[in-house]
Amino acid sequence: MTDLTPAPSEPPYLRGLNEPQREAVLTTDGPVLVLAGAGTGKTAALTRRLAHILFQRKAYPSEILAVTFTNKAAREMRHRVGQLVGDAVEGMPWLGTFHSIGAKMLRRHAELVGLQSNFTILDTDDQKRLLKQLIQANELDEKRWPARQLAGLIDGWKNKGLTPGDLDAGDAEQYANGRGADLYAQYQERLKTLNACDFGDLLLHMLTILKTHREVLEQYQKRFRYILVDEYQDTNAVQYLWLRLLAQERKNIACVGDDDQSIYSWRGAQVENILKFERDFPGAAVIRLEQNYRSTPHILGAASGVIANNGGRLGKTLWTELDAGEKVRVLGVWDGPEEARRVGDEIESAQRGGTSLDDIAILVRAQHQTREFEDRFIAIGMPYRIIGGFRFYERAEIRDALAYLRIISQPADDLAFERIVNTPKRGLGDKAVAQIHAVARAEGVPLLTAAARLVGTDELQARARNALAAFIGDIARWRDMANDLPHPELARQMLDESGYTAMLQADKSAEAAGRLENLTELVRAMEEYETLGAFLEHVSLVMDNDAVADDAKVTIMTIHAAKGLEYDTVFLVGWEEGLFPSQRALDEGGIASLEEERRLAYVAITRARRRATIMHAANRRIYGQWNSSLPSRFVGELPKEHVEEETTMSGGESLWRANWSEHADPFADTARGSGRGPGWQRAAGKLGGEWTARTFTREAPRVIESRASAVSLGNKGRDDIAVGMRVFHQKFGYGRVEQIEGNKLEIEFEQAGRKRVMDSFVSAT
Repeated sequence: MTDLTPAPSEPPYLRGLNEPQREAVLTTDGPVLVLAGAGTGKTAALTRRLAHILFQRKAYPSEILAVTFTNKAAREMRHRVGQLVGDAVEGMPWLGTFHSIGAKMLRRHAELVGLQSNFTILDTDDQKRLLKQLIQANELDEKRWPARQLAGLIDGWKNKGLTPGDLDAGDAEQYANGRGADLYAQYQERLKTLNACDFGDLLLHMLTILKTHREVLEQYQKRFRYILVDEYQDTNAVQYLWLRLLAQERKNIACVGDDDQSIYSWRGAQVENILKFERDFPGAAVIRLEQNYRSTPHILGAASGVIANNGGRLGKTLWTELDAGEKVRVLGVWDGPEEARRVGDEIESAQRGGTSLDDIAILVRAQHQTREFEDRFIAIGMPYRIIGGFRFYERAEIRDALAYLRIISQPADDLAFERIVNTPKRGLGDKAVAQIHAVARAEGVPLLTAAARLVGTDELQARARNALAAFIGDIARWRDMANDLPHPELARQMLDESGYTAMLQADKSAEAAGRLENLTELVRAMEEYETLGAFLEHVSLVMDNDAVADDAKVTIMTIHAAKGLEYDTVFLVGWEEGLFPSQRALDEGGIASLEEERRLAYVAITRARRRATIMHAANRRIYGQWNSSLPSRFVGELPKEHVEEETTMSGGESLWRANWSEHADPFADTARGSGRGPGWQRAAGKLGGEWTARTFTREAPRVIESRASAVSLGNKGRDDIAVGMRVFHQKFGYGRVEQIEGNKLEIEFEQAGRKRVMDSFVSAT
């Protein structure tokens, strides 16, 4: 048993530590799991543990393996340890990221997997180019089976530690009707021929070597007296297997992490790795860091109340010695634009009160949510920055769509033409584009005009000529349509007819769905402007709004990007069912995804140091249509003693709370066992039908919505609308009112058929 009693004159690296932190530093022998809650000083514990091992001469610097996930974290660890132990940190060759350490090991043993030590590490573009060559060589339709999709699958297989020979039929069926395993094998052979590997190989190859060459495994097991792992909850399968092999001999492995902050399953992270640590290493010491140094008691109480609803967690209770501070505010607003206005007003008020914009953050669940805040901040002159991504109008898919719209509006826009002439791919290579440029220069005409003239010649090959002619014809047709069709609808048709939407739908990468959502948000944004020209002018003004880099700015980012950061004031926006938790995540992952979404909520709340405001809108524009929204179930899980509610929706909030409090049972029953428990029976009776877990997750919010909406809106309709009246709706056109239910109208539209709409979006004719 390690003696934790402070020495009369203790070394400087132990000063200022609380008792659990001290225990994490001094418990050096045997497996150790440090469960470090948000803001509990885990970096201090980790770096001082390293310093203690070096200071006490328990190992030479070269005998310590310390792995992190990012280069920034590795640099920070090296810097902090260096401050404590001086030059000794320079002798730590095995402190770095998983991939950097994997590459260092692999260069020593490359020949064991058919490589030379000077192998090349391919980047993402090189990887996709190589895969595209293989797809063409195998006579597959690259449009139907894009290289991006195969690259994503191979990356996922490597993250799971699977070689081509490890894939089962189900894995192989994910691509090209069962050709996935064969193409993966061809890809690996091609890499060997090129003396190259991708990032996934850096660990997969080393895992293969450690499994098949006992002498290499024993060499590293003997070398590494101590192993330290940061952010263990984010490890994927191959990282987990690699670490477990290296630690099996000495078992002096210390993993620091927080199961409640495991939010990267879409990148292959497995929360199960940290949950089963004690099973992998029997007798492990589990040390909980629970004293939070970041947030007020009300913020911690709100976060703890939400995360307590998860079943798959090891459990801990955060506490702090800070003053109670302000309660977490929950604000209900009418719609998304009001949400952006309200946030902008509150930030301006805080700024007048002396708060720096650098201390304020807005966290969104999906990137498309940033657009309304960006537009609002442009309008009021509020400086802002986007972290972890581009500003809305700078994203590649948005710039592509804008280029199409620009050339429809102004055919002489050569920059727009260059961007989209072969996006999506039309078989126009660099040679064809160069010929278009040559004609344009020679005749002094725009590229679009030059392309039209070139099509009438035999200068281009037939395939390129036909593709270019079709593209020019599309632009001409869209320009004609622009005279009669509302510009948002024109954009929708242009994205579909150009093949751009289909290109993203065929893309199976994790980013593709978000890119489609961004395009939907772009079209929605256009509806706020009278003409296409007015919208494009607005975008130009937005893009030109680059403030001085040193100015204070409000930070806007996704919750995922915010992990590890902290701000005095945080606005958590869009907390509505279907948006957060994400409906797509629930549909695809069920209970496991719900628990990860809840962990995401926990991460979001604990980014705030002093003030946290959670906002939900009663109405949200989704896919171009207004929809009534129900507050997120996570709002209902906030302990009332830590929350101050403000809403314009009167009784709707209490009805919603009652509904979700009863409907929490079905999820809990499913999490604890299989099949339907009594909670499912209550839910079925409440909602009137037989429900499965997936059906409940998907449909319950919509059923409850019809009940909550009536109360929250007072069930009062407009006095100037009556059954039989002819009305006009901006999207669906003219129609006749067939039925009125509160503020909801059932209308038989002349062109769109029968629709159910809110009365605030129609006008009497």
